Amino acid sequence: MSDNKRNETGLLCDILGLESLVDEITSKLLQDAAATPSAVLGPFYRAGAPLLPNGSSIVAAARNSAWYRQAEPYLTHVSGRVSSASTGKPIPGAVVDVWLAGPNGLYEQQDDAQPDMNLRGRFRADAPRGTYALYALRPAAYPIPLDGPAGRVLTLLDRHPYRPAHVHFIVSAPGFRTLTTQVFDREDPYIRDDSVFAVKDELLVTFEERRGDDKARWSLVYDFALSEV
Repeated sequence: MSDNKRNETGLLCDILGLESLVDEITSKLLQDAAATPSAVLGPFYRAGAPLLPNGSSIVAAARNSAWYRQAEPYLTHVSGRVSSASTGKPIPGAVVDVWLAGPNGLYEQQDDAQPDMNLRGRFRADAPRGTYALYALRPAAYPIPLDGPAGRVLTLLDRHPYRPAHVHFIVSAPGFRTLTTQVFDREDPYIRDDSVFAVKDELLVTFEERRGDDKARWSLVYDFALSEV
């Protein structure tokens, strides 16, 4: 079931809680207490997402497509700052790699209706404030794939397959530990029962209504603090 677009072994480790356990142990050993908490990578990460200018969109689907019309109510402006956890100083040049599933619960490699690398992008934090900004979607809850070994294990354990709505991030900069994390919509009904045990209170976020912007209906501001190496 695993290929260059899907890691079924990683998914199996996720639903058994192994990846979250390892993440919890290593983060306490390596991360500054003031750093943004980490979370699991997940099985649908793809390296090589396009490096885009700050303020651009990771929604690559055509505006006249049925997929875009389904996604339009979820258009979201995401922004924030990247700084040092120990000093609070900004980190210009930090790279924010972001990806998420579409409103139908599918990542682009699972969905023929989405163009390659849809809802994936990398952004370099601006100088001098270390800020980043992009347009994306407000995420939706979705079930993990049930067509492989991980799905069969969940069925045997009589557990539901749903992940709460979340956005994935990898934030990196020279001299700092790379942060792999997720942020979760606090209004999601599965927030206290994540099928892969990845939710942390510090990673809960609130999406606000955005006014005066015809490119987004929602807004999210989230800052990242990185541990020094």
